[in-house]
Amino acid sequence: MCAGISVELPAGGKAGLVGPNGVGKTSLLRVLANSAEATTGSVHLARGTRVGYLRQEAADAFVHRGHTLIREMQTVFSDLKRQANEMLEMEARMSDGHEDAELLHEYGALQHAYEAAGGYDYDVRISKVLEGLGFPRGQWESRVDQLSGGQQTRALLARLLLESPDVLILDEPTNHLDVEAVQWLEDTLRTWRGAVIIASHDRYFLDRVVDTIWEMDARCLEAYRGNYTSYLKQRTERWERNKLVFESEMERLWSALEVIERYFAWRKFEEAKGRLQLLGRDLVAIEHFGILGIQGKKWSQFGLSAP
Repeated sequence: MCAGISVELPAGGKAGLVGPNGVGKTSLLRVLANSAEATTGSVHLARGTRVGYLRQEAADAFVHRGHTLIREMQTVFSDLKRQANEMLEMEARMSDGHEDAELLHEYGALQHAYEAAGGYDYDVRISKVLEGLGFPRGQWESRVDQLSGGQQTRALLARLLLESPDVLILDEPTNHLDVEAVQWLEDTLRTWRGAVIIASHDRYFLDRVVDTIWEMDARCLEAYRGNYTSYLKQRTERWERNKLVFESEMERLWSALEVIERYFAWRKFEEAKGRLQLLGRDLVAIEHFGILGIQGKKWSQFGLSAP
């Protein structure tokens, strides 16, 4: 797992996390989702932010629950069902002649809250999400813990979409989706009101959904604005600039070494020692931060011990 990562995502931002296998993308997602602790550093979320995480081992989300697929989706709206029952009780009281002003006011407020939270259409939302992710109605009464691994991943994704978290973190969400389901998910995420972080090898999916790319390797994480195609162009341009910086820095280091060798040849040992200490500092800083990481910085900013 690499160190020194610092990224931020605004409300409504959509970031794609890319990089070779084994660099720690899933580990980073787990830290961001508060499913694992970072060895150093911290994750800062706005107060009250709700996070949803689609992990690759989706079966763990349904252990010992025993729900059918449709029942699992309905648990998302348990508060709305409770409100509906409360309204039914109030309606029964009013029909029995207890129609006082206080009860009418309480009923009106509850009904308004119920409607604002989608109480009258959550069954429609469940149907749209399940059908969109490729679950035919004949499968809705199947127990989730008896579905295949791929189906359980889709079920977890469906539940997360219905929960509508403020930050949605998806680890390879298209792995178990057919073409129609991928297209449906693209359309859904493009209009998603919250923030989204997606780790995926599907460049076409990222092209259509995200507005930022986080490129991760073994040393660091670089952020690029735009979709995947824009990222490829920017990365090529950045590599060209970095190549020039690298070549210039190598030329400077070799020149410094040549000067030291001349001082030794002239038997100016104190001057040679001073230059050698400066060169040693540069090499220590490069070892820790890389050639690009030391650009424009003074030795005192690195917090390193002198060689």
